[in-house]
Amino acid sequence: MNVFNKMIAATLPYVPKPIVWQFSKRYIAGTHIDDASRITKTLNDSGMCATMDLLGEDTMKREDAEYARDKYFEMLDTIHEARLDSGVSVKLTQMGLKLDKAFCHDIVHSLAEKAHSLGIYLRIDMEDHTCTDETLDIYYQLKAEYPNVGIVVQAYLFRTLDDVRKLVREKGNVRLCKGVYIEPEEIAYRDRQKVRDNFLLLLEELLKGGCYVGIATHDDYLIDGSYRIIESLGLDKSAYEFQMLLGVTEHLRDSIVERGDKMRIYVPFGEHWHAYCIRRLRENPTIAGYVAKSALRIRRRRRPSARDSASGIPGSNP
Repeated sequence: MNVFNKMIAATLPYVPKPIVWQFSKRYIAGTHIDDASRITKTLNDSGMCATMDLLGEDTMKREDAEYARDKYFEMLDTIHEARLDSGVSVKLTQMGLKLDKAFCHDIVHSLAEKAHSLGIYLRIDMEDHTCTDETLDIYYQLKAEYPNVGIVVQAYLFRTLDDVRKLVREKGNVRLCKGVYIEPEEIAYRDRQKVRDNFLLLLEELLKGGCYVGIATHDDYLIDGSYRIIESLGLDKSAYEFQMLLGVTEHLRDSIVERGDKMRIYVPFGEHWHAYCIRRLRENPTIAGYVAKSALRIRRRRRPSARDSASGIPGSNP
């Protein structure tokens, strides 16, 4: 990993928001539900579905969790009224998991109930290992009542094979990803190839077990391996979908769509876009280096002007 990129990653929190936004706007729909709705409509028109996500996590006040709940209610209404092909993704720490598990359960239960009434899918996201057991507990409770609830598993954790075997018994709808949180080496694979190997092992277990799987990756190696498993099992295209982040590896995304496979794009938005971007860029210092180079080019081209304060760039106002 390049030393320059590591250094840039460490200093990113001090980079002015408008500069970070110049790079990040490709990967973030915007700050408001209307931004996410517009991007989702464009994706739908291009033959792709979406998952909207209101950015934010680690909520430490009940009123903040309730505010996030209300924003999700608004999101669900928008998806329904605009007839968008989109589900929603929810982080439990945003809904108060670290405050009170029962309180969090009640909030997410209300979201699952509303989503079910509107025919919208709700995915419970997976966070770092300190939340895994409680997240799975809440998922199983909600799944018993609402079939429109899914879960995420992370291939870099040692425990995930056992979690997958239980999900197979329950015929869960599962998003499989590598995992993005920095976890202790005692509980997680650090070697890239070992994570890849476990990803494909988990995928085969899930598909053989009859689970619907969202194959979430931008890795050519994993996409090729996924196709080999799908073909060896003789699966219909209705048994799985591919999932990618907004604005990432679009050439690869488009090639999968051209093959006739379902593609779902993660569409994040919200006022907490900056914290999300900083975390993502810290986790991938190579991209952080790219941000730095982009920032230098932007500064060379022009100085910030009064026009920027009204340009819609998040964080450009004092």
